[in-house]
Amino acid sequence: MMSFPIEFIRPKLLNDEQVSSWFSLRNQESVHSERPIAGFNLGLNTAENENLILKNREILLDKIGLDAHQITYAVQEHKTHIEEVKHGGTYPNTDAFVTTKTDLALAIQVADCAAVLLADPVNKVIGAAHAGWRGAAGDIVPKTIAKMKELGAETQQLKAYVSPCISLQNFEVGEEVASKFPDEFVDRSKYEKPHVDLKEFLRYQMLEAGMMESKIELDTECTINNEDFYSYRRQNNKSGRMMGIIKLNNEQQNS
Repeated sequence: MMSFPIEFIRPKLLNDEQVSSWFSLRNQESVHSERPIAGFNLGLNTAENENLILKNREILLDKIGLDAHQITYAVQEHKTHIEEVKHGGTYPNTDAFVTTKTDLALAIQVADCAAVLLADPVNKVIGAAHAGWRGAAGDIVPKTIAKMKELGAETQQLKAYVSPCISLQNFEVGEEVASKFPDEFVDRSKYEKPHVDLKEFLRYQMLEAGMMESKIELDTECTINNEDFYSYRRQNNKSGRMMGIIKLNNEQQNS
């Protein structure tokens, strides 16, 4: 299988003996640079040949050391359905996963939305959520945390990573969207139209759910401002998709 030098972000709080996580970068210079959608596109919902995406996903699995049956993919709908999973595969109408299974990776694909990765390494529960404005306003992250608690997670033990996503400066919305967020996360003074602070709203939701601020890692990068990332707002149909991925490690393998 053809391979490429692939770069990832490795969240600081979610990479240790108990948990591993990744956020894939665009890698536009080193992967399929001649294609209309250059880079390491992992989204089957993009204007790219399906076989190429499937090959990219094979390369992804090779890079992170997993087999195809060890990862879950979501057919995301910008809604709030959360799936508890025990096996790999593709799950329709799903925007978040939770599991207690070791060596089962949960994958969420994004362009300008946030991938939120969550783990309670003590009680061995992980989650992953797709949080755009619809998901965030629909409480996808608090609902994922609640689902994790049903599986034994404790909020004081939870750690989180919020991926690069659209920033306050670039997240211009209409009033119909702005009105779905608390006023403290909407800037109506500096811009012609309202702007929403998605990252800070997600942090607020996690703190309200009982998480400790020191255990929340918020990536400061904006997908629109940085060519290292895909951005649907910047690239439209020429945007690929990145992935946030998290798994519980089998500690027997690490001992």
